[in-house]
Amino acid sequence: MAQENTPHLPELALSDETSGAPPCVLVFNANDPSGAGGLSADILAAASVGAHALPVVTGAYMRDTAEIFDHIAFDEDAVAEQARSVLEDVSVQIIKVGFCGNPENLSVIAEISTDYAEVPVIAYMPNLSWWEDEQIDAYLDAFRELILPQTTVLVGNHNTLWRWLLPDWSNEKSPTPRDIARAAAEVGVPYVLVTGINHPDQHVENALATAHTVMVSERYERFDAMFSGAGDTLSISLAAVLASGTDLELATREALNYLDQSLNSGFRPGMGHLLPDRLFWAETDDEGDDDSDGLPATAEDFSLHRHETKH
Repeated sequence: MAQENTPHLPELALSDETSGAPPCVLVFNANDPSGAGGLSADILAAASVGAHALPVVTGAYMRDTAEIFDHIAFDEDAVAEQARSVLEDVSVQIIKVGFCGNPENLSVIAEISTDYAEVPVIAYMPNLSWWEDEQIDAYLDAFRELILPQTTVLVGNHNTLWRWLLPDWSNEKSPTPRDIARAAAEVGVPYVLVTGINHPDQHVENALATAHTVMVSERYERFDAMFSGAGDTLSISLAAVLASGTDLELATREALNYLDQSLNSGFRPGMGHLLPDRLFWAETDDEGDDDSDGLPATAEDFSLHRHETKH
């Protein structure tokens, strides 16, 4: 049960249950050609937990499964036109804000969020250490000024949020989720989901906190592997579950459980990091029917002709 000082989550404009239509989540994020994070992760994870993503492209990463090399931001007018076109047609239950590339895009997203003030905003702050320092500073300042005052739940890694929201932290002990939530509350954020809090017993803690209390605290065994895309997976799954009308505490637990199972079934499509398997639940055990001797399927296995065009 919510504590006395727990902020109120805005009421959701739920989709028409009688139509059987899934709830809709408007997503602002960059395209990720590796499929690790970005819009591809948002679309797949949202569908996996029963929501329909309305993806607005804010730019594109230049990256592989190991690292981000660069990013190209879309023009802010293009971002605004994408979002407003679909918002005039579709009822949206939640807005998720991922990586948006520059302060100009954040400005138009803030304007749109203001026009749809009744729609809760889930904001995810990724690790931006791959970027130039000047760009990081400008982006974080704009995000703090424009997006955080409209954010319902801020999601981010403990170290990322610590260094951003508490840059002058001088205590020998690292800040708690409540410390980070208090800093976020000063700029208008009622809830913070802090992930990746390290513990010496090979476990990591994830906590949903307000300035006054820790509402949810879940510990998971630390994976002995490097993953890409965990933050986008968690933030969009939280947004999607909330969009279905689930209360915040239960939605947080379900999203954390979904992320844990996605990571537990993670796969390595390239030479870099593991990626979450966002469709882990769809896997089937076909060991008894496998006649391929472990070899990958070919085009002929699916009655598809090879592409043999001669140049």
